[in-house]
Amino acid sequence: MSEATTKTAPESRRNEKVGNVVSTKMQKTIVVEVEMRKAHPKYKRVMKTNKKFYAHDEENTARVGDVVRIRETRPLSKLKRWNLEEIIRRSALAQAEAAAEAAAAAK
Repeated sequence: MSEATTKTAPESRRNEKVGNVVSTKMQKTIVVEVEMRKAHPKYKRVMKTNKKFYAHDEENTARVGDVVRIRETRPLSKLKRWNLEEIIRRSALAQAEAAAEAAAAAK
């Protein structure tokens, strides 16, 4: 006990998931589909299941097809319990739209 203990910031214990954005039709909300693999209880075969999560996107930056990371948070509405943490990879469609906007702005 003679040594001084240094306390580090604890890592967040909130769940994180990575998935694809399937809908952005609501204001400040995205729908993220996460693929999960789970062994069947009886047959032990690995099964793929998809689940959709509603996530809060404050700046409406995500587009359909993007791969994103979402983090669990307090309930924000009836269905939203996740926050958009980061956009891991943009979809090809979103990149094409950004290039078209940049070209239009350059004119």
